[in-house]
Amino acid sequence: MTGAAPVKPQAAPSDPIAAPIAAPIAASPATPDPVALAAELIRAPSVTPHADDALELVAKRLDAAGYRVERLTFETGGVPIPNLYARIGTDSPNLCFAGHVDVVPEGDATQWHHAPFAGTVEDGVLHGRGAVDMKGAVAAFLAAALAFGRPQRGSLSFLITGDEEGPALDGTVKVVEWLKARGETIDHCVLGEPTNPDALGDAFKVGRRGSLSGILTVKGVQGHVAYPHLADNPIPRLLKLIGELTAAPLDHGSDFFPPSNLEVVSVDVGNPVFNLIPAQATARFNVRFNDLFSLESLKSEIIRRLDGAGLTYDLAFQTGASQSFLTAPGPFTELVASAVEEVTGRRPEPSTSGGTSDARFIKDICPVVEFGLVGRTMHKVDEATPVKDIEALTAIYGRIIARYFSTFA
Repeated sequence: MTGAAPVKPQAAPSDPIAAPIAAPIAASPATPDPVALAAELIRAPSVTPHADDALELVAKRLDAAGYRVERLTFETGGVPIPNLYARIGTDSPNLCFAGHVDVVPEGDATQWHHAPFAGTVEDGVLHGRGAVDMKGAVAAFLAAALAFGRPQRGSLSFLITGDEEGPALDGTVKVVEWLKARGETIDHCVLGEPTNPDALGDAFKVGRRGSLSGILTVKGVQGHVAYPHLADNPIPRLLKLIGELTAAPLDHGSDFFPPSNLEVVSVDVGNPVFNLIPAQATARFNVRFNDLFSLESLKSEIIRRLDGAGLTYDLAFQTGASQSFLTAPGPFTELVASAVEEVTGRRPEPSTSGGTSDARFIKDICPVVEFGLVGRTMHKVDEATPVKDIEALTAIYGRIIARYFSTFA
């Protein structure tokens, strides 16, 4: 993978939130403290998909600041999912901050040093489920936007979901469809997922790999192991097919992406005993693929490899697959990278690594980049983030907003 080389760290500016380059019409009279707001969001438990209370905290802040807030609930997956879209201003360009307030379960709460939903701040660290992924970032961009106020030209908006950590059937994907249906345009988007591996300023996401899952099944004939001539063991044939899938690399990477990778994640026969030849054998696999493949060309390559074994098999590709995408280098990516560098002293490396995110839906309507907190504790027991990182992230988002309206409006 290629990308901008990191610069030598330098001292952060003495005033990390400099005077806005494009002055707002009027700043909010009640700009929230981002750390206090993040703690308040943590104290509104929102284990996916039950994010109503946390989402309402965000909605009320935006309501009070003059945003037009749309509370959107979708239920195609069987559970009502809360979302919101909020906007201040009516003209273009429209800069959107996107994210989620739902979180993964806390697990065994007794293993936490601080109660997972207490939002405790101790020794300069905010503790709690969602501190990193991603209530800290939601609080940061909310505080930055309310400090900026209403743009003189253009619009600021928020797209916040309660269905990112779950199946993602009734979250951002549905809000994007709703925006398209009503002709609402977003020109650029910043998604607040945790993007930094070790320190704030390490990396920002300019794309994501695609994801495709499949189930490969080989059928045989069940029988006694002592009488193999009366049975047909499917396992050796399945192993040969797996070998065809994994023998050669899918590719060697592209300018902005690492090589595509196929991983077999399970091999099952459902056989608990030693004297039974199974009736069938099944393998499950997932491919994380780069921009050298589309979903259709990747499916064709998988089938080509399997057919090369000359065996009979069943293959079922799973729903929920996603395409790879890239936000190409340009003024918007440079604006984000420069804002990060000015606050942290680090030039963030453009990255496409990691899993999927809601950027896979947003990229269908506008260019999107991702920048958030350090992800080392996300989804872990004792999830936590330094207070100074939330404050610096707020400063970064503030610079992005100011420079955006100076550059694009």
